[in-house]
Amino acid sequence: MIVQKQEPFDWGYTSITSLDGPHSDMLLDFGILKLKAGEHTSCTLPLERAWMLLKGKITFSWDEGSATSERQSCIDESPVVLHAPSSVPVTIKAERDCELVVERCKNEQSFPVRFYDKGDVKTEVFGAGVLQETSNRTVRTVFDGESAPYSNMVMGEVINHPGRWSSYPPHDHPHPEIYHYRFFPRQGFGISVLDEDAFVVHDGDTSLIKPNTTHSQGAAPGYAMYYVWMIPHLPGDKWLPTTRYYRNEHTWLLEKGVKVWPEIPATME
Repeated sequence: MIVQKQEPFDWGYTSITSLDGPHSDMLLDFGILKLKAGEHTSCTLPLERAWMLLKGKITFSWDEGSATSERQSCIDESPVVLHAPSSVPVTIKAERDCELVVERCKNEQSFPVRFYDKGDVKTEVFGAGVLQETSNRTVRTVFDGESAPYSNMVMGEVINHPGRWSSYPPHDHPHPEIYHYRFFPRQGFGISVLDEDAFVVHDGDTSLIKPNTTHSQGAAPGYAMYYVWMIPHLPGDKWLPTTRYYRNEHTWLLEKGVKVWPEIPATME
């Protein structure tokens, strides 16, 4: 399912999925928070919470510390994130106009507040050197079930290189997943493929991926497609980097040194 952005996001918090409301089957609170320079907001919700800065300059404050950072571009720069456990007071102040992704879930486990600045986030290029570079994408994983086993959710982001594919080959997992898109330039577009259905996505749209639904993405040539990806863990089943179950008919694409047309000739059957 695609949730399309009808208008620019308002100042304040815009809810897109809710644990106790619309799209509760995603098992996450997810929304966009926009603050004007000088504005601040506080949060003591009894939920695990993470705030990812998309652009602007922000100061996070909590009982044991504070951190200030900025981000000019979610395409060119790694993310800035604060990750906090349930009920711990957090204050967010905009030093400049800013926009943040908010992810929340149920989690009674206590853990230290963690601030991730741009140099703290793992960045990898997936797909390089195979399939004639047609699935190149930059993957930035902030935290997942491997790096943060105390968490009940996953947060990361992908830059789908122009004209390339990501989340590829088609795969699924038992966990629901959310993709939230931005494009550079902003008039760009891409394709979200859910099982056998293809949807055009634009800047500000969101793809809600139900459990066990195969999903792949494609960016139109000339446009970089950025998306935040968020996954809730399931009881007794943490999402890990290895939790991707590929469609059997496409697993040959994962073989080392695999060649595709025109590197190998097409033959008549």
